Amino acid sequence: MIVIGLGTVWILDGLEVTIVGNLSAQLAKPGSGVEITQAQVAGLAAALYVAGACTGALFFGWLTDKFGRKKLFIITLLVYLVATAMTAFSFSAWWFFLFRFMTGFGIGGEYAAINSAIDELIPSRHRGRIDIIINGSFWLGAAAGALLTVPLLNNFAVNVGWRIAFGLGVVLGIGILLVRRHVPESPRWLFIHGRGDEAEGIVRGIEDEVERETGERLEEPQQEMTIHTRHSIGFVRIAHTMVALYPKRTILGLSLFLGQAFLYNAITFGYAQILSTFFKIDTNAGYYFAVICVGNLLGPLLLGPLFDTVGRVPMISATYIGSGVLLLGTAWLFNQGVLTAVTLTACWCVVLFFASAGASAAYLTVSEIFPMETRAMAIAFFYAIGTAAGGIAGPLIFASLVETGVPGNTALAFTIGAIVMIFGGIVELFLGVKAERKGLEEIAAPLSAATAAAKS
Repeated sequence: MIVIGLGTVWILDGLEVTIVGNLSAQLAKPGSGVEITQAQVAGLAAALYVAGACTGALFFGWLTDKFGRKKLFIITLLVYLVATAMTAFSFSAWWFFLFRFMTGFGIGGEYAAINSAIDELIPSRHRGRIDIIINGSFWLGAAAGALLTVPLLNNFAVNVGWRIAFGLGVVLGIGILLVRRHVPESPRWLFIHGRGDEAEGIVRGIEDEVERETGERLEEPQQEMTIHTRHSIGFVRIAHTMVALYPKRTILGLSLFLGQAFLYNAITFGYAQILSTFFKIDTNAGYYFAVICVGNLLGPLLLGPLFDTVGRVPMISATYIGSGVLLLGTAWLFNQGVLTAVTLTACWCVVLFFASAGASAAYLTVSEIFPMETRAMAIAFFYAIGTAAGGIAGPLIFASLVETGVPGNTALAFTIGAIVMIFGGIVELFLGVKAERKGLEEIAAPLSAATAAAKS
């Protein structure tokens, strides 16, 4: 229930990003119902979506730590549903831009509320692989979006197909909302906020269900902690926690998010534009993108368990540096003009097999290495800063470089993404935290704990 109710938000995000990227050429055609260029869809609209996501992450992240995980992961999904529905009814460029921003606003809030809830509800020995696989499910939605756009673009009128594509996102979101109503609040959040009886009721219910299914009684916890309950935490305390108590972890989080945000946002929003500009592939771009999605999905699925066994530091650094090096090779081949649409897609499939696992681990990292009271806000902060730098600038720069039709300019964008990704992997080598198979309170003691110790 937790995995389906909460994890499926990444399927929605993947659906949204891919649909827009693959619809860019169709939206730019005469008669689409919206006067807009392909560069505006892949560039400005993409940047506004990411800007909305950054803003939503910060706004809803603060509310998530203040009012609870469950309330906010319901509210943020409703914001997404309304904004996506309004996007389907776009009649002009400004309306399309506005509701792309609002769709991102809802999705950004989801990241903070959902990642914090998942990590607080999943057992520590499985937390790494579950979190990485859930984050990697983004590409299941991306593959679905890529494949859906092909029949929608080929079998419907130019002003109808893209509207149906957005409408399908609403249908999927409603299904997720129905499941999500039954997901419990985080017992950790309830306890720290003075609602111990409710927290105990949730945990006891889970224990009773496990005992009924297995016939065995669970072992009692071996550690205890004294908590001073609190109802809110101010921005000053949050800033102090990240800058004074955990400065090295803050640098680590920023480095990981900058690397993956620039690489993914630039390429995800712009791949259809590359196919259209260099290989004259228009309505069938979804097939190529679906292949890339397979590589992205297999990475977290196959490599995810290693983050709990081999460990966080070696796996994160290897996936970041490895994908960056492979991307440099792809940039060189593209600049030499030896790649076709098929071979370029194959190269990206290999690059993103490793990058996807690493990028998913970035969300896991910032979620588990900071105290519980600041978890949602920490996720929001790193997502917003990293994505604002890489996700807003990336699509704008990338779209303008690809639009020139000069292979060297596109290869330059690949190279920048690769270098930033490699840098993130190097930072992980020196500042990474060995969080595998450890309880969240062992990694970072709650600020409300009577014996909370400061450490970097």
